[in-house]
Amino acid sequence: MAKTRISAEISLIVSELSRREKEQDRILGSVREIVRHCATGIKMMHAGEVKQAKAEIAAARRKISPFSKTKQFEYLLEQPYQEIAEAQLLLAAVEQKPLPGWKELGMPFEPYLLGLCDFVGELRREMLECLKRGDKRQAARYFEMMSGIYDELSPIRFSNSLLPNLRKKQDVARSQVEQARSELVRATSK
Repeated sequence: MAKTRISAEISLIVSELSRREKEQDRILGSVREIVRHCATGIKMMHAGEVKQAKAEIAAARRKISPFSKTKQFEYLLEQPYQEIAEAQLLLAAVEQKPLPGWKELGMPFEPYLLGLCDFVGELRREMLECLKRGDKRQAARYFEMMSGIYDELSPIRFSNSLLPNLRKKQDVARSQVEQARSELVRATSK
């Protein structure tokens, strides 16, 4: 009798795990596509192709939308949310619009903060593109933005268990700001 009950319990567990595995596979397939759309969108923005970049970012947002209420595999969505935050922030900066917040983007604040850190590097890249074109004023605007964002991020100090990878990304952002400052000073002293 006990064996029959255990068999039934195990059968239910296997059925649930099979359901979860299918959901996980569906999410993972979308995650790769979302990240690809964001990376393409960011490259297009740096190339000045804003209209196409917007289409890529919109595609990424459409792909993640069905998973916005997912609790079971929330951790799988951290990277795509981070990439979307980075792309949306860069788009706002390039279009000279206010930077969106995490609630406005409809995502948890943890990946938003990580995306904000990565955004600092994208601002440096935009600054360098401006310097190549000889647009020192716009380059200075991007530098001021990246420096200001780093200043806002730097006091956030919590354990890695609460905000995994934030400290590491803050250090990278600090390095990006320091490099950008040197590059801007060299370019404007010529």
